[in-house]
Amino acid sequence: MSASFSSTIDLRQIAPPARHSLIFSSFAALLPGQTLELINDHDPQPLNDQFQIRSPGLFSWSYLEKGPQVWRVQISKSTKATSAASGNCCSGGACCG
Repeated sequence: MSASFSSTIDLRQIAPPARHSLIFSSFAALLPGQTLELINDHDPQPLNDQFQIRSPGLFSWSYLEKGPQVWRVQISKSTKATSAASGNCCSGGACCG
């Protein structure tokens, strides 16, 4: 696969309390069609669930590597996404649990 990532975040290097706000703000900064790569030491499936709630239909989620030591996920912003979808109060992730 020759994916071109707009941004890569190695979550193993980020303090756990700061991870989700960083991920959601990075996703909000993507243009439609751009891709974010996450690298983690465990399955980030609960994050996928949060994306399903916060941005239904506005992203795609693909596993690039499924452990057991390293998990890599590609999150792409849909071309359907508009600036209005990322302009809500939670675009940075700080106000929504």
